[in-house]
Amino acid sequence: MKQFLILTQKECLENIRNYKIFWIPAVFILLGITEPVVNYFLPQILESSGGLPDGAVLELPTLMPEQLLIAVMEQFQTIGIAVLILAYMGSIAGERKSGTATLLYVRPLSFSAYFLSKWSVASVVSLVSVWLGFLAGYYYTFLFFGEVGFGKLVQLMGTYSIWVVLILTIVLAASAVSPNGGIAAAVAFATYLILQLTDSLFGTTWSISPVKIPQYGAAWLTGSSDGGSLVGAIGIAILCIFLLSVLGSVAARKNKAKTKV
Repeated sequence: MKQFLILTQKECLENIRNYKIFWIPAVFILLGITEPVVNYFLPQILESSGGLPDGAVLELPTLMPEQLLIAVMEQFQTIGIAVLILAYMGSIAGERKSGTATLLYVRPLSFSAYFLSKWSVASVVSLVSVWLGFLAGYYYTFLFFGEVGFGKLVQLMGTYSIWVVLILTIVLAASAVSPNGGIAAAVAFATYLILQLTDSLFGTTWSISPVKIPQYGAAWLTGSSDGGSLVGAIGIAILCIFLLSVLGSVAARKNKAKTKV
């Protein structure tokens, strides 16, 4: 436990030095704000662009507040996930390649504590960023489009957090397995795309797929969430997180000899 706390403190300092605790939340806040603000000012933007003929009346469908928050989540699903993968792709592989991990490996080291310290700090930074992004989107949605029950937002955030932690675990496990951060990012992106493709092909027959967790989170806003399937999907996601953490710890130990000196 003492080693875990020391390594966690090291990771916190590392995230401060490379400004991840600042720019990752800023990206998610920007993503959260963009969707409601752009949709609110879209008629003015189109009119000012001068692309409409004289006398034309622009009528856009009125979006419900719940639709805006779901759109914010979809932004996180694309740009947000890409940001997290790129931010943490070199967490373990990068230290090996640069040689900085040598300072740790020359001492008795628990690789479980090593992996979990990185996982814990990355999870906290990422989850706080996602929550701030949702809160920013919620505020501007309330300001421009109307109110959504705050309890529904909390349910969405809590459910989506499980998915974010799963993606982060995939990234860190890929970083532990791969020789460098670039390959780790490629593995993580490929895994993410394969999961999405598999769900699109076979998702109708597997309601407890972890890939459906964002959909179940969005369903809280519409009042159509399937509690049984959600619990099953979260259970499988937690199992995957555990197995990937074991894989990451074992791979980090196995690849210790590949550290640049």
